Amino acid sequence: MTVNRDASIAAFLATAGWDGAERRLLAADASFRRYDRVARGNERAVLMDAPPPKESVAAFLRVARRLIDLGLSAPRPLHMDEPAGLLLLEDFGDRTFTRALAQGVDEAALYGLAADTLIALHRAWRPRAREGEDLPPYDDARLLGEAALLTEWFLPAVRGLETSDSLKASYLEAWRAVLPKARGVPDTLVLRDYHVDNLMLLEGRDGIAACGLLDFQDAVIGPISYDVVSLLEDARRDIPPAIVEAMLTRYLDAFPGLNRAAFQDSYAILGAQRAAKIIGIFTRLQRRDAKDGYLRHVPRVWRWLEAGLEKPVLAPVKAWFDREVPAEHRIAPPADDPPTGARP
Repeated sequence: MTVNRDASIAAFLATAGWDGAERRLLAADASFRRYDRVARGNERAVLMDAPPPKESVAAFLRVARRLIDLGLSAPRPLHMDEPAGLLLLEDFGDRTFTRALAQGVDEAALYGLAADTLIALHRAWRPRAREGEDLPPYDDARLLGEAALLTEWFLPAVRGLETSDSLKASYLEAWRAVLPKARGVPDTLVLRDYHVDNLMLLEGRDGIAACGLLDFQDAVIGPISYDVVSLLEDARRDIPPAIVEAMLTRYLDAFPGLNRAAFQDSYAILGAQRAAKIIGIFTRLQRRDAKDGYLRHVPRVWRWLEAGLEKPVLAPVKAWFDREVPAEHRIAPPADDPPTGARP
């Protein structure tokens, strides 16, 4: 963090009435954002530092307000300076679902709460018709751009695999063949990173209000299946198959009018697309940003992807992978390779 940025944060906190508050790093993620906890006596708040022009707080604020309006638990803004990329937020504490699981909280109950929160969101969501209020669509261009991260970052990192223009084009063509069936379900607000690391177990709140929501600033409007698969095909942890099946049944039972076959196809396609994207992102974090820790999750994500490719609806994508990325290359990239350069 630069001296100028530190001075901007100090001025922001002073304006917010938190002058001289203790500040310590709470979290940094795979983006340019960081989060600090600020303390003043018994009071706590979270400082979001999203330095422009790479980051912005506008999307976070827009989505947080919508979630709160729908009766869900998103952090309430306490003070903001949008042009500076600074927000002071309600502090949800430290008890993520991941930590609650490590403390022995019942796994099925936590996933049930997460599923019920999604159900409530998908039941309540209605797009706003007024121009400029809705979020970007999760359209094919965005989905294809994400899937392409595998060919842009993973393939060059695994020796022996070429990344010609024709190979990349055939990869995207395989995805284009299946993406229409991903849209066979209704659209909703898609939070995109809906998993146990971004969910908080909140004390003193009942029902779905006990599920605190984080990291939703990249939300879009897209298929209802996306966040369900984000929850149940977690890049960072294995979930017992019985819980996965129970949560899928729980979700589908909440929407009796939903075409189950169409949902299963959409779930499979977007699960595979998400896995391909994550393999690319985790490789990029190592190659570009020298963040090796994500590589340990790549074998798990490959398992998710390979399981998805066995679904008939993904036959064109499976054929591409079988031809271009044989089993011996479905591995984590080597961690000892140097980064390819600084962040652009």
